[in-house]
Amino acid sequence: MARAILYADVPAFYAEVERAVRPELAGRPVIVGGDPRKRGLVQAATPDAVAAGVREGMAVVDALAQCPRARAVRTEMSRYREMDKRLRACLARACERLEPAGLGAAFLEAGEAGPTERLPTLAGLARALREAVAAELGLPLRVGSGPVKFVARLAAEEAGGAGFLAVAPGEVAAFLGPLPVSRLPGVGPNTAARLAELGASTVAQLVALGRGPIESALGNHGLVVLATALGQGDDRLRPGSHPQTLSQEVTLREGGLDRAQLGEQLRLLAERLERALALEGLAAKRLLLKVRYADGARITRSVSLELGVATAQELVDRASELLERTQAGSRPLRLLGLAVSSLARPRRDDRQLPLFRV
Repeated sequence: MARAILYADVPAFYAEVERAVRPELAGRPVIVGGDPRKRGLVQAATPDAVAAGVREGMAVVDALAQCPRARAVRTEMSRYREMDKRLRACLARACERLEPAGLGAAFLEAGEAGPTERLPTLAGLARALREAVAAELGLPLRVGSGPVKFVARLAAEEAGGAGFLAVAPGEVAAFLGPLPVSRLPGVGPNTAARLAELGASTVAQLVALGRGPIESALGNHGLVVLATALGQGDDRLRPGSHPQTLSQEVTLREGGLDRAQLGEQLRLLAERLERALALEGLAAKRLLLKVRYADGARITRSVSLELGVATAQELVDRASELLERTQAGSRPLRLLGLAVSSLARPRRDDRQLPLFRV
């Protein structure tokens, strides 16, 4: 008997969500990002836009020059979070054990199957997932399976037009071998460059180097990378009973300076967070304020909360205190955001008010 992990995601999630909810975008390349008039950056692009040369992180105005047929859409995080909830609910109907892996993605546990029936069973499950997501949400889903998480994720990325690729335990070496080392978890540009100096540009070449040269060049980190290249990784699912963080943000088009207007924006963000917390039945014990100034500089301010908070007024009160620790009001702002974390369902004693306020 063998157990497989599935990884399911919607590539270019933000862009595909926009195309799904806005009929006028059907059949057109879509670019999601900031305001092109203010050198906003691309956050996501549909495959047809990518094929035309659009890349995440490039300026939206440059992306539109690269792909004139594309439609540029401003980022709407609340829309993507709501669609992610619907996506997880859709996937959970077929696989009870689900671990979120970011917006538009999740690891799933497929259960057990005999060796001879494993692939047909997984292929059938993947097909059912893809059909359900397409019918209910209008989104394209790709699915990969493997004995460990990162192999399942890479399998999904390599699925191509079929939309599904399964990698059995005995196939891991052959699957990973031709891939660039940069595709392995933990291999960033610096590590990839060091491995290239050793003659290892592919995973197979990395494995062929052996333990000694890799440990000598990269120390313990190199040994971790080698273990990954050999197909060793996390095979445990950690189902999330609820989100670990919730956040809201707003772009200030006029470079906000007015403190009253900033206070109103904080209230709107707090009200959205209150609704999100209520939907999940959660309270937060940590609050973070995010600010981006007009010149692009970013700062954050945070506070731990002794008692879990869940109402807009409580969030506004604490967020206003954090805003006082910034240059808001004297330095133009372009973005204001609030995030809550350390989320938990309130206990009975969390609802008791402190006797004294200091």
